[in-house]
Amino acid sequence: MNIDLTDKNALIGGSSKGIGLAIAKRLASSGANVTLMARNESALRKAVNELDQSKGQNHQFLIVNFSDYKGFSNQIDEYFKKNNIDILVNNTQGPPPGKATEKEINDYQTAFDLLFKCAIHTTSLALGNMKNQSWGRVINVSSISVKEPLNNLVLSNSLRAALVTWAKSLSIDVAEFNITINNILTGFFDTERLNQLSAAKAKLQRKTISEINNDIKSIIPMKRFGKVEEYANLVCFLASEQSAYITGTNIPIDGGVLRSI
Repeated sequence: MNIDLTDKNALIGGSSKGIGLAIAKRLASSGANVTLMARNESALRKAVNELDQSKGQNHQFLIVNFSDYKGFSNQIDEYFKKNNIDILVNNTQGPPPGKATEKEINDYQTAFDLLFKCAIHTTSLALGNMKNQSWGRVINVSSISVKEPLNNLVLSNSLRAALVTWAKSLSIDVAEFNITINNILTGFFDTERLNQLSAAKAKLQRKTISEINNDIKSIIPMKRFGKVEEYANLVCFLASEQSAYITGTNIPIDGGVLRSI
């Protein structure tokens, strides 16, 4: 399938590395102008130089801290005073692991700001131009945990579920403008985040990280972790005209690990 995103402007969160960077590279290779968002300036500068510019694209980056909602909202407000986007990929770092019995109300508030408020505020700013042009794509990087909660990830389980429910409601409200809203339910991908979670679990269980990763692979029908390029291909499709009749969905990309329908 030939996907052409020439003249489309994309804003991608958490895109200095991992899944976010893979998405940025894939959209750029299809002709989109890409704005990267992340905390690390040096990583962003390196990442933006790796993006395809063969179609004369104009790529840029925005230094933001999703963990500081007030600072983030000020920065993103300023960005949208000068920029309009057609494709928004809401993606942030995950909150700290932990069990429900270990978390206090402030932990939930922090996770709410990170996973929920940042996405809603950015989307609300993007929707104005999308409505005016009767075209837009909003793609939320979520998790399989919204269908089957994962052990020791109560903050992620709770707040990601809230976001996908909001996204479903929004998809109904903006469908008449040819704006699609979709969630990707992420399984186990070979990323720094997965290694961090495996390291934390290894410490608790007194195992090696390799042993923990092998335990995870054993429950995945495909017996391997996903590749970030595979993830990026799905996002590129959802960002394209070819996906125009797909909205309000939760699409797992997990090698078959979800057992629910």
